[in-house]
Amino acid sequence: MIDTALDFGKIIIADLILSGDNALIIGMAAAGLAPELRKKAILYGMVIAALLRIVFAVVATKLLGIPGILFVGSLLLIWVCWRLYEEIRQGIDEQAEFALEVAGDPHAGYTGKPTRTMGSALLSITIADVSMSLDNVLAVAAIADGNTNMLVFGLALAIVLMAFAATLIMKLLTAYPWISWLGLAVLIYVAGEMFYRGVFDATTGIGPMMGWFEGYDLSKGH
Repeated sequence: MIDTALDFGKIIIADLILSGDNALIIGMAAAGLAPELRKKAILYGMVIAALLRIVFAVVATKLLGIPGILFVGSLLLIWVCWRLYEEIRQGIDEQAEFALEVAGDPHAGYTGKPTRTMGSALLSITIADVSMSLDNVLAVAAIADGNTNMLVFGLALAIVLMAFAATLIMKLLTAYPWISWLGLAVLIYVAGEMFYRGVFDATTGIGPMMGWFEGYDLSKGH
């Protein structure tokens, strides 16, 4: 029971701190459009991000049981941690907060005649969202560890936070930077645990798979 509660807590923190990228990209893309197009760009950007998360979650669920995938996933998550560390140092949350506020203000940002189409803005958002959605889903899937309810919760929470509370979250993370550092610590722990299982797990670890050693039963409950 305590372990489950802790895992849900990890998912909430991961969703919070990994929402900064999406908020920044969507806000910047929307702020560069004429005021009458911004609300649509933000809405469509959120929908694209949500759909990508759903697709990646389905794929992740199918793949994580394949021998060797946990190890590869742990390396990707370590890279996510490094990128998040750089973003915290560069103040990405503060930039995202400003971009969203500009996008929401019809008198701020670009206010002339449309010089950029909605399609080009959404293309930029989609390209950036591919990487960001994968980061979010990978972290949540690693924490959920095959628990479908937990995975659905993490996915739904990420979408809800992104759609209805993006600006509020950016303000929160800007005002209290320690939340971002706490989230980074949680992700480092998750990545380390995932790496350990990816090497030593008797079923999916690369060690037993390559015949280096027998491995251990590291599934939930052991």
